[in-house]
Amino acid sequence: MGNNWELAHVGLVVKDMDKTVEYYRSLDIGAEIGTERVGNNESQVFTRYGKIVDTEEKFKIRNIQIGPLSLLLNQPLVGKTHQQEFLDKNGGDGINHVAFWVDDLKSERAKLVAKGIQVMFEVEGNCYFDTRKSGNVVIQLLQRK
Repeated sequence: MGNNWELAHVGLVVKDMDKTVEYYRSLDIGAEIGTERVGNNESQVFTRYGKIVDTEEKFKIRNIQIGPLSLLLNQPLVGKTHQQEFLDKNGGDGINHVAFWVDDLKSERAKLVAKGIQVMFEVEGNCYFDTRKSGNVVIQLLQRK
């Protein structure tokens, strides 16, 4: 397990996308700011802790590339996403998850579940694991294309 894992991004939950983007621009460190996208759960089946999410969820997403590091900013807009839960619990912005590309998501998922790690959120090709027990950080695995 983990020998084929490749860092995809570090996920930050933010209250205010525009303010965060302006902050990274102001650092003058050559950060490449990606295009803002709005995501939702309208076109795919999302599950949270094994149950289909049947309420509306919307969020803003934006990448910031700083050298080899990709930051994924996520601002929850509508619904009780795990990112909104993060803001509610922690009172502010912070690192929510670390994402890795894997060769075989199904196999890696099974290995983590066998170790007692709970799948907290899942959508095709993308799985979040509740590894907050140590460090309060979630692990996300993404199926490599």
